[in-house]
Amino acid sequence: MSIATNNPDTAQALAELTESIRRWAEELGFSDLGITLPETGEHGQHLQDWLEQGYQGEMAYMGHHGDKRFTPRSLVPGTDRIISVRMDYLPAPDSPKEALTNRTKAYITRYALGRDYHKLIRKRLATLAKRIDDAVSGYDYRAFVDSAPVLERALAQRAGLGWIGKNNMLIHPKAGSFFFLGEIFTSAPLPLSEPFDTDHCGSCTSCLDLCPTDAFVGPHKLDARRCISYLTIELNGSIPEELRPLMGNRVFGCDDCQLVCPWQKFSKPTIENDFQPRHGLDNSSLAELFLWTEEQFLKRTEGSAIRRTGYEGWLRNLAVGLGNAPSTIPVIEALKKRTDHPGDMVREHVQWALRQHGL
Repeated sequence: MSIATNNPDTAQALAELTESIRRWAEELGFSDLGITLPETGEHGQHLQDWLEQGYQGEMAYMGHHGDKRFTPRSLVPGTDRIISVRMDYLPAPDSPKEALTNRTKAYITRYALGRDYHKLIRKRLATLAKRIDDAVSGYDYRAFVDSAPVLERALAQRAGLGWIGKNNMLIHPKAGSFFFLGEIFTSAPLPLSEPFDTDHCGSCTSCLDLCPTDAFVGPHKLDARRCISYLTIELNGSIPEELRPLMGNRVFGCDDCQLVCPWQKFSKPTIENDFQPRHGLDNSSLAELFLWTEEQFLKRTEGSAIRRTGYEGWLRNLAVGLGNAPSTIPVIEALKKRTDHPGDMVREHVQWALRQHGL
């Protein structure tokens, strides 16, 4: 089905439909919505340059799929518009900066404290797509949530949801950057949103200057191989020794380049119960988590993004955190209980941690 968008009656109908889409999205828990063309502009070349520098580390998938990652029409032929949405995830109340200062506690990136966002947002997007289809049939809709080669931040910027900051995060002037993104690819010629072309970072370089591992080569350029999120989630083997002392108590992900951003004062707490912390993961000691059995790990991370690191990766990360923790009896005893762990990688990190305590 095609619509002549130069027809005034059709244009009015599409504008009214777009307002309905915004209302439905809000009812489904989305914080904002914008519509853009299936184009990524200069962002595709930025990705290519980044890959050529080898900054992706072991994330080989970032170079897969040919041009589909930066040409949406190649990914989903027939796409005429992309509906971009955001959903806030910061738990409330929450004190991430305070959590980072207590070195006996484990710091977990705020997006991973609750349930994995993929299923929740994908389901909401599917519901939104069905409502649109019920209102105007004959078009195709396909939803994505960090589940396909999509340059989400580039599309969101072009859809008016914020600007891409020097830390590579999408930042909204009234909501900071603690939110998830999702997209609906559609063949419906909906009215376009104004792109967010204004960069409000100015001369601020806090995110670059205060990165714990100095992972930023420059504005908008991250060497993932030094990023704590990469080291604790994506890296399969041993964490480079020179980076371990810099990781502090961050055992799954890192939020520092967001927390130091002045725009975070406008962050909105999430309204989603599924994003609230589970199993006390926002206030658990490193020693306590380190003593979880594999069965406990699998049970308490069910439906959680933390599962991605695997049990041995979880122990590896916690061993580093314990190596950076104060030399207390619980810390030392927890490490000693893992000295005979069957995994070479875990034992190696435990031995390093004990050496940090002079043992």
